[in-house]
Amino acid sequence: MITGKDALQAVRAEAQDKLNSYDCRILVCSGTGCIATGSEKIYAKFVEICKDQEGIALEFAPHDGEKKAGVKKTGCQGVCELGPLVRIQKGDNVVQYTKVQLEDCEEIFKESVLGDGIVDRLLYRQNDIAYKAPDEIPFIAKQTRIALQNCGKVDAESLEEYIAAGGFEAFEKALFTMSTDDVVAEIDQSGLRGRGGGGFPAGTKWKQVAAQKEKDRYVVCNGDEGDPGAFMDGSVMEGDPYRLIEGMMIAAYAVSAANGYIYVRAEYPNSVKRLRHAIAELEAAGLLGDNILGTDFCFKMHINRGAGAFVCGEGSALTASIEGKRGMPRVKPPRTVEKGLFAKPTVLNNVETYANVPNIVLKGADWYRSIGTEGSPGTKTFSLTGAIQNTGLIEVPMGTTLREIIFDIGGGLKAGGTFKAVQIGGPSGGCLTEEHLDVPLDFDNVKKYGAIVGSGGLVVMDDNTCMVDVAKFFMGFTQRESCGKCGPCRIGTKRMLEILEKITAGNGELSDLDKLEEIGNFVKSRSLCGLGKSAPLPVLSTLKNFREEYLEHINEHKCKAHVCQSMKTFVIDPEACKGCTKCAKNCPVEAITGEKKGPHTIDNAKCIKCGTCMDNCPFGAISVQ
Repeated sequence: MITGKDALQAVRAEAQDKLNSYDCRILVCSGTGCIATGSEKIYAKFVEICKDQEGIALEFAPHDGEKKAGVKKTGCQGVCELGPLVRIQKGDNVVQYTKVQLEDCEEIFKESVLGDGIVDRLLYRQNDIAYKAPDEIPFIAKQTRIALQNCGKVDAESLEEYIAAGGFEAFEKALFTMSTDDVVAEIDQSGLRGRGGGGFPAGTKWKQVAAQKEKDRYVVCNGDEGDPGAFMDGSVMEGDPYRLIEGMMIAAYAVSAANGYIYVRAEYPNSVKRLRHAIAELEAAGLLGDNILGTDFCFKMHINRGAGAFVCGEGSALTASIEGKRGMPRVKPPRTVEKGLFAKPTVLNNVETYANVPNIVLKGADWYRSIGTEGSPGTKTFSLTGAIQNTGLIEVPMGTTLREIIFDIGGGLKAGGTFKAVQIGGPSGGCLTEEHLDVPLDFDNVKKYGAIVGSGGLVVMDDNTCMVDVAKFFMGFTQRESCGKCGPCRIGTKRMLEILEKITAGNGELSDLDKLEEIGNFVKSRSLCGLGKSAPLPVLSTLKNFREEYLEHINEHKCKAHVCQSMKTFVIDPEACKGCTKCAKNCPVEAITGEKKGPHTIDNAKCIKCGTCMDNCPFGAISVQ
């Protein structure tokens, strides 16, 4: 039990001494991506190897062995596509290994733990260059990590390691040297804007809650990250749960709240598990609960699992879900800051926003404003996915361009593909194109081009992507996720989806484009909540930037990217066809005819576009036009 400021500082000093006493730390990435590729087995294997070694101690404590090794589960190490990831740390010397398999563990241990060698084949490579240290890898070296500062570096489940890494220094500063007004002012002056999508100033929210006459207040974290392709908040919750909680504790102190709730996406069981573990550890240490660190400040934390609905990422729907009601948005005002959770004043920010708070309090508003842009200070985490060489989790200063993210950090497109567009902000966002590659990414700039930063999902697309199909995919998602409370969203998204399905089926008319724009603008302006207001953005932005593809689908009944199934035309090259009859034998509708050992033909009136013929042709004689 940590009973005061001096006791916390003593615990920190002791934890740092213990951390520094390791001869070697084996850091196994235990983010969701690496767990999916087998990192838990890798962790267990390293533990087994260490136990079998004479003179090796595993515990986080003084030891009698000749060497002290620690096998640790870290958060996301960033290069998600190349998991399982393992780092070997000896003091300041760190080696990053990628795609580690069970059979590699013995060799890594022998070469890099017991010795100072390198297993060269497991190093990260780009353009035939091997990189040893993680900070040398271009994907990581070009980032600026604040919210992700500890991810991949400390044991995600260890309170001692978090404290050793400087954890709760900011909370200690706020609690013992700053008034509640001072903390609110620091956040306000920093210019921190909510990282959940809207970019509303966090300091303004905090001030509004602190100014309410009602003294029963709440601090709520939105961890219901539902955008397809987004995993930033999940990575923070499972990779550095104590940082998120420390940010919420500072917010609670600033607005005099006694209870905090973290609303975690139901599909994030690893985040739920680690947050619950962290809360239990903090309660046992006296850092959560009553009279924290011997002061009058009392704060308790609660975990709520999401209801599995995208709309619960909206503030009023989220608080309704915590209360046990159906997650549906309500008319505003009153705002959440006035009547939020249980109709009490509520600070509601997302995971990344709270994760920025400790460093702002510790280093000051001016330091934070020195990063990013004037209107959008600080950094932003993005999940980088799609047709790109390096997929994974990144954090860059606000104002970084798409060109820097895609080509410098992401390593360019896969297999030499040509960049076409990037979907930013998930289903609530829009498409940016080649002409936007040098636009600084921040909350205000992106809005000028019909998109939003959103929570930070970046899906990179190449010239094999059909933008009409992309618009249909995202419209299908938002239509399914509409709560149905308001007509514009419930009906409008359904009508827009029907038109897009009609176009991709080859039955579109020119008048459909005018209908899409008309309905889209109506839904955007008349919907009740942010989900409905942003639902048409993928359609409106693709109509603006890729109108020729819509016209091609309608006028020529052609999908240049060969994605829309009904518009595919399968053709057999008579010179390449050997008449083996495999295509005809496997066609489910008998649409292929021809003599044995002679060229065959496809009757496209019968063809159902299934592609079975192409799959079965051993000579590559069948193509799509």
